[in-house]
Amino acid sequence: MLDRRSLLVSAAAAGSAMTIPASARAQTLPATSPVEPDRQAPGFYRYKVGDLMITAINDGVGRRPIDGFIRNAEIEAVHGALDAAFLPRDNITIPYTTLVIDRGGKLTLIDTGNGDSGAPTSGLWMTNFRAAGFDPAAVETVVISHFHGDHINGLRLKDGTAVFPSAEVLVPEAEWAFWMDDAKMAAAPDGMKGAFQNVRRVFGPIAGDVKQFKADSEVVPNVTAVAAYGHTPGHTVFAITSGEGRLMVLSDTTNHPALFVRNPEWQAIFDMDGDMARETRKRLLDMAASERMQVAFYHAPFPATGHIARDGEGFAFVPVVWSPII
Repeated sequence: MLDRRSLLVSAAAAGSAMTIPASARAQTLPATSPVEPDRQAPGFYRYKVGDLMITAINDGVGRRPIDGFIRNAEIEAVHGALDAAFLPRDNITIPYTTLVIDRGGKLTLIDTGNGDSGAPTSGLWMTNFRAAGFDPAAVETVVISHFHGDHINGLRLKDGTAVFPSAEVLVPEAEWAFWMDDAKMAAAPDGMKGAFQNVRRVFGPIAGDVKQFKADSEVVPNVTAVAAYGHTPGHTVFAITSGEGRLMVLSDTTNHPALFVRNPEWQAIFDMDGDMARETRKRLLDMAASERMQVAFYHAPFPATGHIARDGEGFAFVPVVWSPII
């Protein structure tokens, strides 16, 4: 007697045989493939915001133990959130996604990824950027949300080479004031000194040319900076507008949305001022939900864009429907 599994397998095999021509079934796969068998296809995704073309560029992922990742939640609650999202309990996979804004051939980047400082599962940004048809020499402007390494290291290789030699670099004024302050670096705990030193490695050679911008100012045409302090002292998000199109680039307002959109009160270990980051997160998620703005995340599953819906005491991230047509 056939069990349910055997019936399903038999039906699938029969369906395949009926739908695939005999000539096709007789063919064999080529001995070599243009794609490495252990790699995904290039990670980029295009969508429109009004008249602007936005390209999401994936830089791979990072992985870290879940223990200690959230400062103010019991581990049982964290496990419950992970279970609800079908994620493993022992570690969290954190994606990295930057944006390219194309304004009629004028290219602006928002953040730059890990560069060649990435771990084995990240540092894929330049490969994906070029696969999307871009040339780093053509980038006119690089806009930085904050100075954590996964957002700035793509500006400069480990050997000191500038990756975007022709680009103007724009940074939040409050972020620059904190990380470039020698007194704050001297007073920082040992665990933070490396971050200060990395900021100087990246920006030191161009310090005189870096342009600082204030919150609530238009950084480049169609892009307005919005203060989102807490994750870092000058952490900034961006409102991109064109015609009827509106996109809120949330930067690191949340880390993985399965945890921090669902539970906006939770504070990630990376939040330098946890209470301020929590209030910023709730305010921006509420704004996105109320105004039905499209959002883009740095740390959501690729292509890291969608909408925010209210859900009980928290929110839910509703991803866009992937479309093969722009």
